Amino acid sequence: MMSLRAARRALSPGVRRFSDTSGGEIVEDVSERTGCAQLTTQASLYVHWPYCLRRCSYCNFNKYISRDNNDHMMTECLQKETETLLQLSQVSCVTSVFFGGGTPSLAHPSTVAAVLETVSGQASLSEKAEVTLEVNPTPVGMSKLEDFCRAGVNRFSIGVQSLQDDDLKILGRDHSSRQALQTIEEARRLCPGRVSVDVMFGRPKQSVESWENELSKLLRVCDDHMSLYQLTLERGTQLFKQVQGGEVTVPAEDVTAEMYQCARRTLHQHGFLQYEVSNFAKHKAVSHHNMSYWKGRQYIGVGPGAHGRFVLPGEGGVAREARTQTLEPDVWMREVQQRGHGTRRRIQLNHLELLEEVLVMGMRMTEGINHKHWELFSPQLSLREVFGRSTDVQELLQSGRLILDDRGLRCSWDGLALLDSMLPALLVELERQISQRLQRDHHTDGQTKKTSNPR
Repeated sequence: MMSLRAARRALSPGVRRFSDTSGGEIVEDVSERTGCAQLTTQASLYVHWPYCLRRCSYCNFNKYISRDNNDHMMTECLQKETETLLQLSQVSCVTSVFFGGGTPSLAHPSTVAAVLETVSGQASLSEKAEVTLEVNPTPVGMSKLEDFCRAGVNRFSIGVQSLQDDDLKILGRDHSSRQALQTIEEARRLCPGRVSVDVMFGRPKQSVESWENELSKLLRVCDDHMSLYQLTLERGTQLFKQVQGGEVTVPAEDVTAEMYQCARRTLHQHGFLQYEVSNFAKHKAVSHHNMSYWKGRQYIGVGPGAHGRFVLPGEGGVAREARTQTLEPDVWMREVQQRGHGTRRRIQLNHLELLEEVLVMGMRMTEGINHKHWELFSPQLSLREVFGRSTDVQELLQSGRLILDDRGLRCSWDGLALLDSMLPALLVELERQISQRLQRDHHTDGQTKKTSNPR
């Protein structure tokens, strides 16, 4: 039970955010070359805009339908919380910024400019740093793309979800397939090579054949990055109720599994390299922001309901904290105005919890976790020492789904599709090895004290 809970905890901050990425051959990881210092001196920044015009039928994300025009107050509070958390983290460099939501393309471009200006006032933000904005492909969203570029955005993540108008209606989306294609075209004109397209499979009434046709159409118009997500029925959503009531049917599990494998093969044939469970890219167009999540680096979450993982030297902290901001926008804004930030929940991660997150996130990448990367977080227990002796893990290795070699630990092509089923065994073994290590260290300390203090 512990392992499944750990997997959910490790994934919770990142699931929404994974929509932005790109992937080809992964560029060299500088942090692994320069040691541990950058683990605390650098961070990526996630900024959450909570408002939407409407709620999609499948969505259970933290989003709200704005009743009042309080964009100005929201902008000021995003700036204030950004300033406060950057000061507490004492990071010297922000490596990337991601504006998500909600529907951040509803925000005024001046909001983006203001937040980026605040970031630059507190830490180094390179002119080449990746700044991504999630875009709803409506005429309103498309009309603002150029202004967002002027404000500092240099990468777009477009929520296409489907090119079937009937499916878009079922999903509760407020755009058409034609509008989505027009938005992609405009985004590619403004940011060539830096446009990501999100698309969903496992939708109601969808077949493998219709999915193949849709992918072919997308591949004719998309840029260098695509994110694929299986539709998840979330309890409490409209779509969940429709499926439970028999009004709507979704494809069986074996059909969605074939859709996923079909997409992997098709994208590979068109020059896209898969670099993470849900993400594909060509021409090395990886999302540096999401790579920072999967590499276990620090990230600071700003805005209602945002998550963060970072050390707080400004409060005398030395261990990484998991932080969650207040969900409800009006309450969050009051808290920011009163104390500079709206952090509702903060948990100091112990060594095992940190390694669990490094493991769960790192194994999502096709390159997996290399030995140097693991050593940054676990200098005393190597990957081989943790996973090389377990009977359960040996079975995964012998089946060919898991690979442990001189490069590190990773899934095979077939194994990556089965990652969720393998993680519990890996997490159980990690917990067992860390526990044994602590017992040995405790015993050694006891023996040392006896030796140094003879009666």
